[in-house]
Amino acid sequence: MGKRIISQRRGKGSNTYKAKSHSAKSKADMPHKREKGVVIDLENDPGRTAPIAKVEFESGKEEYILAPEGISIGDKIDLTREAPLEPGNCLPMKEIPEGVPIYNMEITPGDGGRIARSSGTYGFIVAQESDKVQVYLPSKRIKEFNNNCKANIGKVAGAGRTDKRFEKAGNKFHKMKGRGKLYPRVSAVAMNAVDHPFGGSASPGKPKTVSRDSPPGKKVGSIAASKTGKRGK
Repeated sequence: MGKRIISQRRGKGSNTYKAKSHSAKSKADMPHKREKGVVIDLENDPGRTAPIAKVEFESGKEEYILAPEGISIGDKIDLTREAPLEPGNCLPMKEIPEGVPIYNMEITPGDGGRIARSSGTYGFIVAQESDKVQVYLPSKRIKEFNNNCKANIGKVAGAGRTDKRFEKAGNKFHKMKGRGKLYPRVSAVAMNAVDHPFGGSASPGKPKTVSRDSPPGKKVGSIAASKTGKRGK
């Protein structure tokens, strides 16, 4: 019997190609209780690109949140509806003015925050409607949210991380290993034909655009691309 090609093995989702879930200290989701707290520590989280802040709330409970840019130990965090527009505070999007930087946005109310969570990212509201808000995302796209979805005020700390050079292959190796990524990546056309659909020649030898419904072994290249090449001016 033959072997599965590399793209099939990777797509299976086995432990070899999964990011280590235990490397993250905390989910750092948005706390559900509406209370106030104080930042008691700032910590590095190996499982994510941004630092996290340990917050002690009035109830005595300690939780982690994504650290916003400019926060320091001793600063106050306010999760109530009357929270001022200061970094780290949390408010429903309908109560946040247009143009204010926000991060850790909920996709559905109460999910704890899912968008703009990596270092240096943020978005801002561009339009308010009756029950929806339009938000400009770090991807430069505009997405519509339920206006009851919450978001944190400010920008995620750690901006400029991608400006630093790796300098050594070992640094890149450890970075990729922490995210469950295969490294080093070999060019598809440099592989043997049994290892990749584009292998065995100096060029793909077939169209690079494949259907969304293609099986895992064929789903390489431009997947379900509506257009390819450079965009005309």
